[in-house]
Amino acid sequence: MSAPGDLPPARRVDKPWGHEEIWAETELYVGKILRIRQGCRLSLQHHAVKDETLRVAQGRLQLSLEDAAGHLTVRELGPGDTARIRPLRRHRILAITDVEVYEVSTPQVDDVVRHADDYGRS
Repeated sequence: MSAPGDLPPARRVDKPWGHEEIWAETELYVGKILRIRQGCRLSLQHHAVKDETLRVAQGRLQLSLEDAAGHLTVRELGPGDTARIRPLRRHRILAITDVEVYEVSTPQVDDVVRHADDYGRS
């Protein structure tokens, strides 16, 4: 039974690369679990306002992340590794294995500008 102030139940959002489970959504923050299938990658994107932090729970991924000079750098992340993605920085995740990632961000879930996408999304 829910008490006043409880969050709504988690919701699953299917994606072409796997799915995300939104487990917390308030006016101040959002918590998600991203489940990305091996070999799949998210779009090369940036956010105008959204600020997010990732933590790999299971598996391995490659994170391409734009640095302050505007260059995309690639690093491999595994369980326990974290990364902050600041607004306006281009980024992309490639799942080396099936991967589970925790994401905590500001609440602008639709703030996505895609630069390239394997699935034809604009």
